[in-house]
Amino acid sequence: MSLVCFGEALIDFLSDGKTPESFTKYAGGAPANVAVAAARQGVAASFCGMVGDDMFGHFIKQELQSHGVNCDYVNSTDKAKTALAFVSLDSNGERSFSFYRPPAADLLFRSDDFDPSMFDTHSLIHVCSNSLTETNIYKTTVHALTQARAQGMNTSFDMNLRENLWTSMTHCSKRIWHVISLSDIVKLSHEELVFLNEQSHPGQPQSHTLDAIMAANVKLLIITDGKQAVRFYGQTYQGEVQVPDVTAVDTTAAGDAFVGGLLATFIRSDLPIYTILADRDSVYRAIEYASRCGAFAVTRYGAFDSLPSYKDIA
Repeated sequence: MSLVCFGEALIDFLSDGKTPESFTKYAGGAPANVAVAAARQGVAASFCGMVGDDMFGHFIKQELQSHGVNCDYVNSTDKAKTALAFVSLDSNGERSFSFYRPPAADLLFRSDDFDPSMFDTHSLIHVCSNSLTETNIYKTTVHALTQARAQGMNTSFDMNLRENLWTSMTHCSKRIWHVISLSDIVKLSHEELVFLNEQSHPGQPQSHTLDAIMAANVKLLIITDGKQAVRFYGQTYQGEVQVPDVTAVDTTAAGDAFVGGLLATFIRSDLPIYTILADRDSVYRAIEYASRCGAFAVTRYGAFDSLPSYKDIA
């Protein structure tokens, strides 16, 4: 089995926190991070997306390949530049972002740009909400998930909401709910659950939103909450997993390390993913492992460079 991640790849310029401030470039973007996280775990992982035909786009592709990610589905364009994100950290390693997107190359990927063989040769596809921010890239993401399901692939969605990437929030929750309905595995942070609940069930307890997600035929819903326990919900079970206690220096890729570790655990198994998702104990062990991957990542700076190998965790 193998994984393909679709969406944005960009450059994170990470602050050194000093005065005067300087920034160091790192390859990043949530789906690209997940692809690297899975590859670092020793599973076959590909990235699919569009980068600019510029120094930053070339750098991202080189970095992906150096970490073992297949880049056969990475396209380049001269119609827009690679997206940039300037990242400042507080004393707890928490981030604040300033994005230079749109316009950006990743938003120009269209349904016709997909290599049809991608849907035949992978078993799992992963996406995030940053490829829902504009109408055309939203339609492209829905096309990818629809094609994947038609070919028998499993589907994964990490909401990973960045409100400042949306020029308008008018269609945000509707598009997110559409993608949830096309996903077998859904990961939200606690803050994202609060957002969805306020948008979709204002004044109601969060259980209304949790029930609505599971009613969309999601097989596994995961709610992360920083240092608090990870909550998880299947169609016939629920539970919690405690997270390791570590000192964070940079939380930039923590969620992506978690997702990459989780999906890699599923892919490494000899069992079909649907079978794993139906078994509470198997899911508990996978989330416990993924939590260790996330904890490892926050103790290091950057995105790709902070992601653990299988040896690091085992």
